[in-house]
Amino acid sequence: MGKPTGFLEYERTASEATAPLERIKNFNEFHTFLGEEEQRMQGARCMDCGVPFCQSGMMIGGMVSGCPLNNLCPEWNDLVYTGTWDQAYNRLKKTNSFPEFTSRVCPAPCEAACTCGLNGDPVCIKENEHAIIERAYATGKAAPRPPKVRTEKRIAVVGSGPSGLAAADQLNRRGHNVTVFEREDRVGGLLMYGIPNMKLEKQIIDRKIDVMKAEGVTFVTGADIGNNYKVSRLKREFDSVILACGASNPRDIQVPGRDAEGIYFAVDFLKATTKSLLNSGLEDGNFISAKDKHVIVIGGGDTGNDCVGTSIRHGCASITQLEMMPKPPVTRAQNNTWPEWPKILKTDYGQEEAIAVFGSDPRVYQTTVKEFVKNESGQVCKAILISLVSQKDPESGRMSMVPVEGSEREVPADLVLIAAGFLGSQAYVADAFGVELNARTNVATEPGHYATNVEKVFVAGDMHRGQSLVVWAIHEGREVAKEVDQFLMGYTNLA
Repeated sequence: MGKPTGFLEYERTASEATAPLERIKNFNEFHTFLGEEEQRMQGARCMDCGVPFCQSGMMIGGMVSGCPLNNLCPEWNDLVYTGTWDQAYNRLKKTNSFPEFTSRVCPAPCEAACTCGLNGDPVCIKENEHAIIERAYATGKAAPRPPKVRTEKRIAVVGSGPSGLAAADQLNRRGHNVTVFEREDRVGGLLMYGIPNMKLEKQIIDRKIDVMKAEGVTFVTGADIGNNYKVSRLKREFDSVILACGASNPRDIQVPGRDAEGIYFAVDFLKATTKSLLNSGLEDGNFISAKDKHVIVIGGGDTGNDCVGTSIRHGCASITQLEMMPKPPVTRAQNNTWPEWPKILKTDYGQEEAIAVFGSDPRVYQTTVKEFVKNESGQVCKAILISLVSQKDPESGRMSMVPVEGSEREVPADLVLIAAGFLGSQAYVADAFGVELNARTNVATEPGHYATNVEKVFVAGDMHRGQSLVVWAIHEGREVAKEVDQFLMGYTNLA
């Protein structure tokens, strides 16, 4: 695909990011993308490699290699190169319900598995995807296309995150009547309130929701199924129900002083900021402010990085991000060969901004909190940190991070944000439907399937597989749609 010698002639050129000290002045997306001719040159770099690992979606070493959606990357890379934009959009949409989302927030396992990356820089697959979908909107190619024929089947989707939206989109295209129920005041789930505007501006979500509404999908907000909306009503009024409520139980840390004020889960911090930003441009003050505070973020993943970037935009006095594991290598280790996901050091936008503002990387590796110290008002004011070392358990033989005696140190802490991941679905939803959970508190199904133990109730997304990537959630939404369609119609022609 692409130009046969393109990978030899053209260097990888990606979009330019606004300088950190400038972009922290607002919550806007901050990349300037390539023009059409430059983007076509990037499409030309796709090298007709014969075995396109970029679209494989294989699990290697416990991590995905290539796109879980099996996106036809070489095909639309070639179509970008030739300027055949409408056909590129057709091939992109064949496997991906929401390229406007993934082209912004996906970590691009496709690029990590690109053959060009074996001895050089991978193809700009993610940015080619962005160019295709944005051009499709600009030219009307992505305009609403309601189904021409409707069935009499009614489907309820509980949750409007990426898995719920993907299921709704697919089933609506099939001609079923789909209603999506969302407990928040805005549609989008994780996309709306879990991902900051800097990564995904919310008008991008609204744009797609407007298309889905025009195509016939109904959205109901403020509907908290199991609380203010009865499960019995859903079962009575709909032929099938899909649970796509996410894995929204945040993992806590239990140390002395945890009950101090000023300690929050990352999801609550990020949600409050985004909601206030959308409602009033942060003028209403209805958010957890980091302004002039010494902030500690517990967790080194994407959510922790989002907390760093958000705190800096608030105007924090300092920022420290704790990571329990050792610092990753800058390049692949010998036991982490291509096309495995590269377990290397990644300095994300929030860390870049912290370096620009404070002069150093906010991350502190092999470290955790031993104790929080409260002042007389019960507010957290300090944290006692302790170093960790990797050690093998003599009985199980497993490696684990254990505290180093005598390594305690005290740091100021006015605001603590826990970004330590999630433990599974919220119990009240599962209990209301009577669905069984597995050992990880995810809703249980037969391997490779999406039907629960309750008649006509299905599950998808993080509620099914645990906390994962947006691209995996879309995959699950598309897969559950096929299973529900088969259940309702006796066959399915959904791809």
